[in-house]
Amino acid sequence: MKLSRRKFIKNGLLLLSGSLLFDALWFEKYFIEWNHFDISKNKNEKIKIVQISDLHIRTVGYIHKSIAEKINKSKPDLIFFTGDSVDKAGKINVLNKFLTLIDISIPKFAVMGNWEYWGNIDADILKKTFSEHNCKLLINETVNLTVKNRKIAITGVDDYIGGNPDFPSAIKNSIAAETNIVLSHCPAYRDIITREKGDFNIDVVLSGHTHGGQISFFGITPFKPEGSGRYLKGWYKKTKPAMYVSKGIGTSILPVRFGARAEIVEMEI
Repeated sequence: MKLSRRKFIKNGLLLLSGSLLFDALWFEKYFIEWNHFDISKNKNEKIKIVQISDLHIRTVGYIHKSIAEKINKSKPDLIFFTGDSVDKAGKINVLNKFLTLIDISIPKFAVMGNWEYWGNIDADILKKTFSEHNCKLLINETVNLTVKNRKIAITGVDDYIGGNPDFPSAIKNSIAAETNIVLSHCPAYRDIITREKGDFNIDVVLSGHTHGGQISFFGITPFKPEGSGRYLKGWYKKTKPAMYVSKGIGTSILPVRFGARAEIVEMEI
């Protein structure tokens, strides 16, 4: 049967619309990019880190189980949760279930995001939940540790929108380290860190929050959440400190992603 030109175009548009809907509602949300970067100075003693951002966890499904499985197989030295892990008080038990899937022997560090505040998450309960899984919630504080005979300082600042970030207070008790990593949920706060860090050397700032725009058409992002500033996704290295903005895992407001595929970041430093 020969198709008319009108019917051919109509069927093509339906197919295209269905494909776009499939991509936005399923593929880009559940097929995660695992992006790997090597920014190490010492090629012989690399430290492997994994950044998990913007989980917005509501259930523990196949995608979360696969993330945990791949992390456990990768055996990173450190894991960082850069905010918005949970956005509703009633979902802390779900976060707990997810954390149970990840090897407890791996040291983990986390910071608050705006949704932890907007969702009225009890910081003490969240801190306790993280702590049970070898994860320390950092709120304007620095932890010093040694990994592979290298002194590392990990600084976590409070959320820029919902909290009270204070970088000078966060590094007040920091000791000299070979590697300094800063966790800040909102990338816009990097500009304040730049002004306030003084002589404090920072190797990398890890942020999230933007979801890569969550919806992007041909590189055009119609909406970025408050606290994004001039940042969207990926590396910002032209000025120091270098920063990586993760597109994160979950979604907020609208349960869709388009042109902003979810990601996990693996980094050697």
